[in-house]
Amino acid sequence: MTSLQGMRVLVVENDELNAMLLQMQLEGEGMRVEGIAPTVAEALEMIQAHEPQLVFLDYWLARNENSTSVAALLQHRGIPFLVATGMDTSQLPEVFNAGIKLAKPYTSKDLIHALKQALAVA
Repeated sequence: MTSLQGMRVLVVENDELNAMLLQMQLEGEGMRVEGIAPTVAEALEMIQAHEPQLVFLDYWLARNENSTSVAALLQHRGIPFLVATGMDTSQLPEVFNAGIKLAKPYTSKDLIHALKQALAVA
């Protein structure tokens, strides 16, 4: 498995509390959170600006958007990602097969394992 230390990560999550908790977890593992994007437009902009090495996607975002177009861009650019969702992961659009799927609720151990898996697949 790959080390997370110093890895530049972007968080795409619209729930402020979840985003804050996730940021604390990631930074606790030595990762550098380059930004938190609550919408598709902000996520696409931040990917361009920060060129993250890894992206954490929540499937459902603000404004009743989902992160499918973000996943498509990440797949196209070869940027590893994982997607977290409370829905059945088999129901996610096909583009998410390029990343790692994480079912909510998940533990910190599950999150770290999924992040390392996403990097190993890339």
